[in-house]
Amino acid sequence: MSSRGRRYDDQPKLNFKKVIGVGVALIVIIMIVISIINIVKNSDKKVEINNYSYYTAYENGKFGVINNNGETVIEPSYDEMIAIPNNSKPIFICTYDVDDATGKYKTKAINEKNEEILTGYDKIEAIDNFDSKQNIWYEDNVLRVSKNGKYGIIDFDGQEILPCEYSEITALRGTTSNLIVKKDGNVGLVNEKGQTIINTEYKDILTLEEGYKSEYIVISKDNKYGLISTSGTILIEPTYEGIKYLGSSNLFAVKKGKKWQLMDTEEKKIIIDGKYENIIEAKSDNIIVKKDGKYGIVTKTNEEKIEPQYEDLKYAFSIYYIAKKDGKYGIINLDNKKIIDFEYKNMVYVENGSFIQADKTDTETIIFDSNLGQKVAGIVSEVNTDKGYIKIYTNNEYKYYNFKLEEKSSSDLLTSNTLFLSKKDGKYGYVDKSGRVVLDYIYEDGTEQNSKGFAAVKKDGVWGSIDKVGAISCEPSVNLDNSIYIDFIGKWHLSDSGLYYEK
Repeated sequence: MSSRGRRYDDQPKLNFKKVIGVGVALIVIIMIVISIINIVKNSDKKVEINNYSYYTAYENGKFGVINNNGETVIEPSYDEMIAIPNNSKPIFICTYDVDDATGKYKTKAINEKNEEILTGYDKIEAIDNFDSKQNIWYEDNVLRVSKNGKYGIIDFDGQEILPCEYSEITALRGTTSNLIVKKDGNVGLVNEKGQTIINTEYKDILTLEEGYKSEYIVISKDNKYGLISTSGTILIEPTYEGIKYLGSSNLFAVKKGKKWQLMDTEEKKIIIDGKYENIIEAKSDNIIVKKDGKYGIVTKTNEEKIEPQYEDLKYAFSIYYIAKKDGKYGIINLDNKKIIDFEYKNMVYVENGSFIQADKTDTETIIFDSNLGQKVAGIVSEVNTDKGYIKIYTNNEYKYYNFKLEEKSSSDLLTSNTLFLSKKDGKYGYVDKSGRVVLDYIYEDGTEQNSKGFAAVKKDGVWGSIDKVGAISCEPSVNLDNSIYIDFIGKWHLSDSGLYYEK
């Protein structure tokens, strides 16, 4: 079995009104004067503060650690992938002495000096998590530890959050800072501070929706589903075969037998009873339902607003819905009037940007604004919800738009960058904020600077990297045809798996 990439389980102000006596005041003044003198004396001494971030590295079959400058922090010498729970903190979890036959292994935590830290436990581990899109991460402020076969939780300073008295501790899948703890065969839920959210009395606990942390699905010992709030209040008794989040704070779908019902947890009653094979989404008084394989809309009072007739149906915004008919997507309103023709392979509403992204072909995407007017067309390369922009490849070049769908220069949006990708005569180069050419137009392709200050450049079919001043960090030499993401830190490039950097 290959072990590569394997995952194991400011100063205070003086208040002179409170300084009693002239003598005390003089002492205080003298101390301030001395402090000022010392500051002046040492003003020529530079205090260098390094804010490093850390990444797992792979070289010659071994794993180590590099920093955001591409410098080696821990020499690649470990057979197993090193886990870095929080890349802003020099705490690295190493696995070693692995026995594949028995499944036994050892772990330790080390710092940037390769010194063992957080000792006193049989094992110390990062707590991994992932979502339905297979995005993988670690809980970034706690670690799982074990002693005498039982598990507990500590923080990054080694302070005990939970004692080692649980048979299992894992992350609640698809959401952060929620941990499932198991004891005496039952599971409960705690947060990253060790505070109990749900007592250990259930067979299993699930998220209602990825990232959602207001209520949780609980499963009883007889496999019945219920709903519980973060305060521990039972909202729906565990008597159902399933529960679904519909996007509403008080409306939930519950399954009884083979049929889905709509429950209002405020009124504590079923308001749509078993008429539909599925209940999909609730927005205001309008509910998307499925009947005989088709989707439509009914109200909370069970009035049919749109007869089930579509192959797919999902809420977009206001009175508009994305619908699928004859294998293609379009937009309808609550009166079932077609607003955008059914001619798209896929269509999604990007809520953070308030726009519709519609794929017409594999290589052409149309962007519609909140008035459903067509604004942009091309290949969507990136939708950055943190910085609020869309990057689109159109007419053989990359263009940037803010979420108002206004075209912007990359320097308008990438405000922390020092260099910007530019194209001329079919070739790529880099310019500074004033538009001055820093790196000539000699590359077949390139990327904008990443958060570490490096950009990737492609020449003669292979990739390399440049730093934030345009100096070559890695001569183009790496074939990345099989990589989805192109990213460099100095001479290190992101692996195909996206889990570590290698060279």
